[in-house]
Amino acid sequence: MNNTNTVHAIRWENQQLRLLDQRVLPHETVYLTFDDVNAVAEAIRDMVVRGAPAIGITAAYGIVLAARARFSESTSHWKALLEKDLQTLAQSRPTAVNLFWAIEQMRRLIVELNGDPEPVLLAEAMKIHEDDIAACRRMGELGAALIEKPCNILTHCNAGALATGGYGTALGVVRAGFASGKITHVYADETRPWLQGARLTAWEMVQENIPVTLQAEGAAAHLMKLGKIDWVIVGSDRIAANGDVANKIGTYGLAVLARHHGVKFMVAAPASTVDMNIRCGEDIPIEQRSADEVLFLAGQPIAAEGAAAWNPAFDVTPASLVDAIVTERGVVLEPNTIKLALMMESVRI
Repeated sequence: MNNTNTVHAIRWENQQLRLLDQRVLPHETVYLTFDDVNAVAEAIRDMVVRGAPAIGITAAYGIVLAARARFSESTSHWKALLEKDLQTLAQSRPTAVNLFWAIEQMRRLIVELNGDPEPVLLAEAMKIHEDDIAACRRMGELGAALIEKPCNILTHCNAGALATGGYGTALGVVRAGFASGKITHVYADETRPWLQGARLTAWEMVQENIPVTLQAEGAAAHLMKLGKIDWVIVGSDRIAANGDVANKIGTYGLAVLARHHGVKFMVAAPASTVDMNIRCGEDIPIEQRSADEVLFLAGQPIAAEGAAAWNPAFDVTPASLVDAIVTERGVVLEPNTIKLALMMESVRI
């Protein structure tokens, strides 16, 4: 892979898929090896890999493994058998639109294939992987160009190399901004309940010597009130046609705080995250995860026994609170349906 940053979450080695187990970072660096599509779907569901672009790339490689097994099972009926595997992958995470985008990319190839499908599908999965890295680098350049002077930024969850093919979306902007002197310091929300900010974003920044300060989500408002933040920069798992943005739970609150305190709010995400079939944020399916993720931490109970928990994985930030959406196709300021449609037709806004 043409990827010069030090973090690699997804690898294809020795005809197998290898995923960095993000559940055990930052204490352990463990790669898990997969040669079965059902195990890949479980890894997506169980957060071994997470982040919309990374989920899509992982699914593409999972389809390669599935096609290999199905063709070995039946050279004449492998396509029909494979459809069940595609459905299994599609059911692993409902909100991340890149998952469905990658499956459809591979499905279009599958329809036309004759003979052993693995070489063609593997080439496509690798192209999806490489294209994502290139897109992240382009987003980094475009996003950093919006920043006018050296500043501090706040980010939420992890939208870095760990959440993508490499380099990152929101953290791609951070990497490019830091390299050009536009970003001097990163404040990272810890991001309950999975602590992606604490375990993953802070870890990525430390790996590349980018100054980072971790904080509880509840500190964000006070930090903005003190004038410490100039931009909030986040990623997205799905963007509706009108510019509403689904991202990790807690993002909406940050956008409200940013608007109140005069802080700019940027969303960096690949164009594949924009779902023009979804009219607005109210139509985006929001994944509800297990209450145990809130009631327990690292396997230990942290709540009063008998308490219930509500655990939506994502929330939706209205387009009216977003100052800029940055994709590899261009920048949309004050997004709306017309501007996004133009961008998706590759017209620079």
